[in-house]
Amino acid sequence: MSEKEVIKETKPRMESAIDDVRRKLTTVRTGRAAVSLLDSIMVDYYGTPTPLNQVASVHAPEPQMLTVQPWDQTQVANVEKAIRSADLGLNPSNDGKLVRIPIPPLTEERRKQLAKQVHEIAEDHRTAIRNIRRDENDKLKKLLKDKSISEDAERDGLDEVQKLTDTYISKIDELSKSKEHEIMSV
Repeated sequence: MSEKEVIKETKPRMESAIDDVRRKLTTVRTGRAAVSLLDSIMVDYYGTPTPLNQVASVHAPEPQMLTVQPWDQTQVANVEKAIRSADLGLNPSNDGKLVRIPIPPLTEERRKQLAKQVHEIAEDHRTAIRNIRRDENDKLKKLLKDKSISEDAERDGLDEVQKLTDTYISKIDELSKSKEHEIMSV
């Protein structure tokens, strides 16, 4: 294994951390209705916890309204119950065929809580990036110790891993800032 292979291995790992932070940030509620808000909800579908998007279609017909239409009409009550118990601060209602979820405007206090949640998600992923950096640096140091690479190659590899780390951490900062701006704008 060379330092180039270590660096080649680093990029996809860091990229997956960025994908994960994007996915987690989409589930944080803003003032507008977003279909991705319900991605984390699991419905009790005949005794099996199933993701909501696998048992129903979710739409945002208005900026302040989500609708969920289960494919199996007998599951309307289970879908409503799952949304209620998801602790998203939403109050769904059903008309027998469709679950309507009005998205209430966020209070200042709730906005601050959500911004704090965004900071926590971002910090968790910054830590994940740093852990990847540590793992890859350890591999480079082991290669040097085993005399598989030269000291110059190790130094170049460490510099490259650090550049990747800085790049991906700045991407996380960018994503969290834009999400926080989205939350705080009324």
